[in-house]
Amino acid sequence: MDLSKAAQDELVLKAQAVRLNAYCPYSGFAVGAALLAESGRIYLGANCESVSFGGTICAERAALTSAVSAGERSFTALAVAADKPVSPCGICRQLLFEFGDIIVLSASAQGEAVKITTLSALLPAAFSEF
Repeated sequence: MDLSKAAQDELVLKAQAVRLNAYCPYSGFAVGAALLAESGRIYLGANCESVSFGGTICAERAALTSAVSAGERSFTALAVAADKPVSPCGICRQLLFEFGDIIVLSASAQGEAVKITTLSALLPAAFSEF
C-alpha cells in the first residue's frame, strides 16, 4: 500500500470534517468519507439517512457518486471517519471495488487513521470484471 503519511492525514482530516454535515436523525451515527482519485482530486461524502432505511445513502457512496459525476473512474484511497473506526458496508465495498482495489483508511471522529487495509482484504470474494 503506497500512500504517503501526508496524503493519509489529509484524507482523514477531510473525512472527519465532512462527517459534521451528515444527516442522521434516526441513528445519530454521522459518517464522513474522502475519496482520492488518481487525478489527485478529493471527493467528499456524508451519510444521508431516510426514515425508509433502504433509501439511506452511505458517506462512501455519496463520495463515489460525486466523483463519478465529475468524470472520475480511477481511485487510490478512501478515508472513512465516524464516532468509532468503521469500514465501508458490503454495498459500498462492492460498488467501490468495481473501480479497483483501493486503500481504505478507517478513522475515528478525532485522531489519526487506526486501520489501513484494502478493498480486496475487506471483500475477498467480490464480483469483479478485472
